Amino acid sequence: MSSRVLQVEIQPGAYPERARPHLGKLDQAAARMGSVVSRVWHGQRPTWNSIPGLVAVAALPLEGLDDRALRTHADELRRLLRREGLRRDLVARAFAIVREVAGRTLGLRHFDVQLMGGWVLLHGMVAEMETGEGKTLTATLPACTLALAGVPVHIITVNDYLAARDAEWMGPVYRALGLTVGVIKHGLDLKARRQAYAADITYCTNKELVFDYLKDRLVLGKRADAIHLQLERVAGQASRAQNLLLRGLHYAIVDEADSVLVDEARTPLIISGESGLSLEQAVYETALSLADRLQPEQDFFLERGERHIRLTEGGCGKLEEWCRPLGGLWTGRIRREQLVQQALTARHLFVRDRDYLVKDEKIQLIDEFSGRVMGDRSWEHGLHQMIETKESCPLTSQRDARARITYQRFFRKYLRLAGMTGTAREIRGELWSVYRLPVVSIPTNRPVRRTGPPDTVFPTAAAKWDAAVRRIQAVHRAGRPILVGTRSVAASEHLSELLTAAGLPHRVLNARQDEEEATIIAQAGELGRITVATNMAGRGTDIKLAAGIAESGGLYVLATERHEARRIDRQLFGRCGRQGDPGSYEVFLSLEDEIVQQFGRRASQVAALFQVRRGRPISSWLGAWIFGQAQRKAERVHARMRRDILKMDEQLETTLAFTGRLD
Repeated sequence: MSSRVLQVEIQPGAYPERARPHLGKLDQAAARMGSVVSRVWHGQRPTWNSIPGLVAVAALPLEGLDDRALRTHADELRRLLRREGLRRDLVARAFAIVREVAGRTLGLRHFDVQLMGGWVLLHGMVAEMETGEGKTLTATLPACTLALAGVPVHIITVNDYLAARDAEWMGPVYRALGLTVGVIKHGLDLKARRQAYAADITYCTNKELVFDYLKDRLVLGKRADAIHLQLERVAGQASRAQNLLLRGLHYAIVDEADSVLVDEARTPLIISGESGLSLEQAVYETALSLADRLQPEQDFFLERGERHIRLTEGGCGKLEEWCRPLGGLWTGRIRREQLVQQALTARHLFVRDRDYLVKDEKIQLIDEFSGRVMGDRSWEHGLHQMIETKESCPLTSQRDARARITYQRFFRKYLRLAGMTGTAREIRGELWSVYRLPVVSIPTNRPVRRTGPPDTVFPTAAAKWDAAVRRIQAVHRAGRPILVGTRSVAASEHLSELLTAAGLPHRVLNARQDEEEATIIAQAGELGRITVATNMAGRGTDIKLAAGIAESGGLYVLATERHEARRIDRQLFGRCGRQGDPGSYEVFLSLEDEIVQQFGRRASQVAALFQVRRGRPISSWLGAWIFGQAQRKAERVHARMRRDILKMDEQLETTLAFTGRLD
């Protein structure tokens, strides 16, 4: 990392962020070529391997020091880092002090591979570290080094639970060095958020951070430069800077970088306000009634992968005929077709207990990546009201966008960006072309002992669930803890009913039990424990094995569906076999699974060939081909969607910059 960036003096009232030019076609082509060059170059650099030796030498003067003397060393290092920047010897010294402090406060000393990972993060790259290798502890190395150098640090993770857990867990290390730590969680008021962002190191989720940034953009308005903010202070005016939440975008470490920077980049983040365009509930009811009369494959086509409905000419003709007696807004072709398309989307593409919950007569969105409820979030363009009508919930008012941004454009605004994840190699080209982030694979501290056979694929979902219950029974008799992964709330509750009928005690972790998450995870590694979970038990979840469990084979993970990205599957498997512990996983699938229905239509033809063998698995090679094809198609579709969103976002940015409007 260049010390020049770190030594920039931040003027009072300034909002430091990078002005990122968007990429033309030639730039994008060069970026794709550059990803190959960067992969080879950074993969062969010996720098990462030498850092443990440098830290070991820097640690020699620390031996035998008491806590007060160690703090004196940290204070001296703080002055040197701020004056001279991130010199190689100073970084090694900082890492040595952080490791020593972690050993004293947490009983954990960074392994050599974690020192290598910290060095990679410090230099603005993505460290690919195997699941269970201690990324949380690794992040303290660059975070403390930069915070001592006077740089505000954001450590970004995928949910509130992990943000709070990691801040509390690593807090003693920061405080021992005289650093402050803050946590941003959903529900905090503005004052508490401002205080958390004022800390040296702030833990937060990607969604909360981006929405807080958008709030700052609304406060700043058109004239957001440091000069105008400083003039307000000099003139004694009510400074907008006093109402800002963040101190700018200096340095960020993105945990689970592939999820945040790639998977979730398909959805723009929008702050909305009350709209005067809300329709009466009768309009939505009429649209749903009309949609129910249309025939799939004849009047409309479902494009499930892209969550899009396309009306045919015949379908449009029927609507025109049916709406003629209705009059009013139904006489306008564009308006009636938009309303019916929204109704079809609500009926066919958004499923209760998969995409949303109904609680206290309110629609609560479920995050497809984390499995958690997204409070105070809603769909736009009337879709939310259409789903409220579909579920017979009271109608909320429609909202209009006031500020918006995509993850791609937001994270490129950081002066320095780094990331860490266990699954980055498949999308290293995209990380480089969009964010200019090279990926460096870090070796494991101990050999991985995780095992897993080929997937088992059944013709029907019923056969899959029956086989899953039998396998859970068998593993449970051996006393091993079991984690069963499902893709939706509905699937987790369906399996729960089957396990209850089989007399198997278990716990369910999904969006309905989010308040019990910490307790359920803490018990998931105990003898004979069965845990059925959505993605809430995926990324970042550390299941501690109870005494004697490793000797009996460790944690057993059973996946009951494939996700739309192979990396997400690997995250689930990574809950077992961590830090050299034994562990195993299996995958039970069916040809009726959602990913096959959406992205593997040919499989429906194949399924007919196996009806005579109902309940028996199909050959492993054929199952691997079917699901491999479906996942590759899903990944291509989503990659295209991300490119389209980024292109649209950059065009919008250009338009708004020309008109002088906000993001």
